[in-house]
Amino acid sequence: MLTSGQRDIIKATVPLLETGGEALTAHFYRLLLTEHPELRPMFNQAHQASGAQSRALAHGVLMYAKHIDRLEAMGGLAAQIVNKHVSLQVQPEQYPLVGECLLRSIREVLGAEVATDAVIDAWAAAYEQLAGILIAAERAVYEAQAQAVGGWTGARPFRIAQRIRESAEITSFVLVPADGGSIMAFQPGQYIGLKLIDGDEVRRNYSLSAAPNGRSYRISVKREAGGHVSRFLHDHAQPGDLLDVFPPAGEFVLPGGDKPLVLISGGVGITPLLAMLEAALPSGRPVHFIHCARDAAVHAFRDAVDGLAARHPQLTRRYCYADHGGSVPEPDAVGLLTADQLDAWLPESRDVEACFVGPKGFMQAVRRQLIELGVPASQTHWEFFGPASVLA
Repeated sequence: MLTSGQRDIIKATVPLLETGGEALTAHFYRLLLTEHPELRPMFNQAHQASGAQSRALAHGVLMYAKHIDRLEAMGGLAAQIVNKHVSLQVQPEQYPLVGECLLRSIREVLGAEVATDAVIDAWAAAYEQLAGILIAAERAVYEAQAQAVGGWTGARPFRIAQRIRESAEITSFVLVPADGGSIMAFQPGQYIGLKLIDGDEVRRNYSLSAAPNGRSYRISVKREAGGHVSRFLHDHAQPGDLLDVFPPAGEFVLPGGDKPLVLISGGVGITPLLAMLEAALPSGRPVHFIHCARDAAVHAFRDAVDGLAARHPQLTRRYCYADHGGSVPEPDAVGLLTADQLDAWLPESRDVEACFVGPKGFMQAVRRQLIELGVPASQTHWEFFGPASVLA
């Protein structure tokens, strides 16, 4: 257990983490993945190369140090970490490996004069505390998944029942359990984990892009130029093939209540919002759906959303293309989504629940615009594809 003196030491390291946290975490990842290559499947190497993973971890470590006296002040960060770990099936025995590499990195990056024995002891106690919290929370989720109707633990083989081309970049895969059994329900907005072995094992998570139906899961994958898994799925995965699937997880879910729902997506960020849209409409709840795409060729699911709008008069949908390109049917606006355009498309009352997903810069702009236009900050919700980052 952390002593008060150790808490003081942790808080004293905050300025060092603010200026050098990313260098520390980059060193940590190099050390961890060199000495424990068996953990590589847990990490997206593209995110490693871009530094996104290091920045995300640096932010998490900094938040933990800042709030070491009041961990509840970390907000939803702990839940994000737990759900990402669960979707990739992180196990308790992996935590000591991480802890050992983290402490060595603190010593090696900060140097012995700064990272004294007292500092290392304090961080060892802090890590043990955090690991205990995460392990307990993850164990509870694993147990709930195993006990749920249609639930399971670990990897479960699913068969690709359908492969559907949604746009020039996005393809959907409908997955059904190979054992013919029932499947676990999920909350719209959540994702599943996949384990693939294409030379080397890799693990990824993908948003579920259709509302729960009790029979199948659907993921819709954008082909990324540097995406190892997305390219494999686009180039090789065919109906009848088997994929190992981890149970649904994720804390970004359809907000409850009857407030009007605003769903704003950029590119492949449409995927979790589609599941929310389909689930929300039967209740009669007003929904304002705004999708931004580069052009008509990469705009996925337009016909599906238009069809929903034809059947549900409480659904208003708007489309914004960065490049018109003479597309037919035309978008509602051309260019980047602006505050003026968003102001015109939002309902008159700004007492709404707003969910948005897309590239980080897109989400930063959307959140800022929503708040400027009067949407309460506490009623804005978003999800990162990949490592969680700082949006504000």
